[in-house]
Amino acid sequence: MQSAFIGTWRLVAMESRAADGRISRPFGENPTGLLIYSGDGYMAVSIMSGGREHFTSEDMRGGTPEERAAAVGSYLTYSGRYDVLPDRVVHHVEVSLLPNWCGTRQERYFELYDDRLLLRTPPMMLDGIERTTVLTWRRAEPV
Repeated sequence: MQSAFIGTWRLVAMESRAADGRISRPFGENPTGLLIYSGDGYMAVSIMSGGREHFTSEDMRGGTPEERAAAVGSYLTYSGRYDVLPDRVVHHVEVSLLPNWCGTRQERYFELYDDRLLLRTPPMMLDGIERTTVLTWRRAEPV
């Protein structure tokens, strides 16, 4: 089953659903992202809001505190090893923008069909509400 995951995937859609049915889009209406599963058992994911504002400074470590907070709040990235189980993929997080995720297992229930990969989180806290996030990915075209 792992071989079906190998490659690069582009984010198509992302939404978070609360138990009462409310839907939110934590990275806005037009998020973008890449998810990469390598053949040697490693993965990396990056997701960001569409239309992010540029910093006023060109310094790579620059930006005002407000610009830096907005950048962190509109981006998610982590990577590490992964295992594919019959009904879910487990990401063993080694590095992450979110410090609390380092050293954790991030489980995602999956559905694979044609060129699509649907990943669903278990319920987790997001903006103070327990939600399940559903991400739809499309296999990227080779370059």
